[in-house]
Amino acid sequence: MESITGRVDRLEDLMAGLIEQARITQQQIDRLSIEMRDFKDEMLDFKEWSKRNIEDLNLQWGNLANKMGTLVEDIFSPSIDQAIQKHFRVQCDIIDTNKLIRKGKESLELDILALSRETKQAFIVEVKSSPDRIEYIDKFIEKLKRVPQFLPELEDYTLIGIYAGLNMNEETVNILTQKKLYAMIVKGDILEIVNLDKVKG
Repeated sequence: MESITGRVDRLEDLMAGLIEQARITQQQIDRLSIEMRDFKDEMLDFKEWSKRNIEDLNLQWGNLANKMGTLVEDIFSPSIDQAIQKHFRVQCDIIDTNKLIRKGKESLELDILALSRETKQAFIVEVKSSPDRIEYIDKFIEKLKRVPQFLPELEDYTLIGIYAGLNMNEETVNILTQKKLYAMIVKGDILEIVNLDKVKG
């Protein structure tokens, strides 16, 4: 039978082991606490950095938006002839960009006007930097209705409305399809009408 001294020794060893384990655990907790504090400081720094950069980014986007009308027209105008030929099998003999027509105190602005005198088709292209704003579509429809008033020489032409943007949501494309307007976006370096068959059909 184990003596009292042996039991005491074993208990002391056990207690020493527990104390050592507690010391190691406390060290780990202290190290974790320091790491968490450092992590918190890093997150605060990152949050502040993100806030500054988001503000800068928003400012840059705002400046870009002010220029976007010209930029988008610069993207669409050079390729619109090829795009119309590809999608409609029509060769346009007149292409006019940034066209402004005045009648008295009223005026009409067309981003791109492409005419085929042979087929009597007039392609009216409206270019938008934020094409998913639905009110722009309604304004474009109203603009199309005013074209014969400002350009009476197109009264016997078929007016074809093309609503263009760098990209647009599927919901926007669906609305354009319902209103019989073509949706044109940029895919790579190609101008693509994404609802051609649905509107033609």
